[in-house]
Amino acid sequence: MAKSDLVGGALWERYSQKVTERMNNPRFMGEISPEQARDWGGELVVAEQGAEACGDAVRLYWAVDPETHRIKAARFKSFGCGTAIASSDVMAEMCVGRTVEEARKITNIEVERALRDDPETPAVPPQKMHCSVLAYDVIKKAAAGFLKVDAEELEEEEIVCECARVSLKTLKEVIRINDLKTLTEVTHFTKAGGFCKSCLRPGGHESRKHYLEDILKETRAEMERERLLNSPGDFSSLNLIRRHKAVEAALENSVRPLLFKDGGSVEVADMTMEEGRTVIFLNFGGSCAGCAARFSGTRSLIEEKLRQELDPLIDVVIV
Repeated sequence: MAKSDLVGGALWERYSQKVTERMNNPRFMGEISPEQARDWGGELVVAEQGAEACGDAVRLYWAVDPETHRIKAARFKSFGCGTAIASSDVMAEMCVGRTVEEARKITNIEVERALRDDPETPAVPPQKMHCSVLAYDVIKKAAAGFLKVDAEELEEEEIVCECARVSLKTLKEVIRINDLKTLTEVTHFTKAGGFCKSCLRPGGHESRKHYLEDILKETRAEMERERLLNSPGDFSSLNLIRRHKAVEAALENSVRPLLFKDGGSVEVADMTMEEGRTVIFLNFGGSCAGCAARFSGTRSLIEEKLRQELDPLIDVVIV
């Protein structure tokens, strides 16, 4: 029977090629024994996370150097759908080489971005986006187990939907990345608001600090302000503070998604205006920090994108 007969041709086409490859041939599926962890110079860490709503579950294995806290190896076992397998596989790969403190900052948004074939197209259908949340949660549990603290102590983000464990930061990023316009779309992409519904709007069985209705409205308003700010011809008339905001918006939309795919990041260190030109000083982080291309190819790519989107009189300097 063809795949199109099983899942529907239109639905199947909404999965990226990377998701298909990872679900069919996961690279990091398996277990790590205490003996293997010792052979790698580490101690074994095992954590489990399940989603009662859909029945998916993932078990994460780490071999962690007890002195440096660096993750020497990672494996996973997943009891769930193909998307959960693909997300868990990428999640395990992203952990290797990082310290526990660095790994616990990996988000489900980064996992989904890493599965995209191109930065502008979601890797999975919206109704499957919640599968990457499992990877995010199991990392927190593994880190808490290694550091011997309660997992809640490591929660740095404000959770809006307790049922799906979706944070305020994640909601805003998903709305922006996918240009979501309705609460229905937000729920499809994140599963937030799809269960007890208390976080949708005031009036549910539990009061909340944040509601999806307000988050969507506020984020859409921010996006519109940034759009107007970045309109062609406006950049040269902005003051330095407004130029900084416009550059940040351009980096977030067009540059960071590309760097995130390879575990890198970039931040604005400083900005000056010299003889009619805007000079932007950038710092690279993650895998980009030690890459020789940051001074040549990567710098040129960023400079070209900023010139195209904002102003041709922009120069980029790497510090």
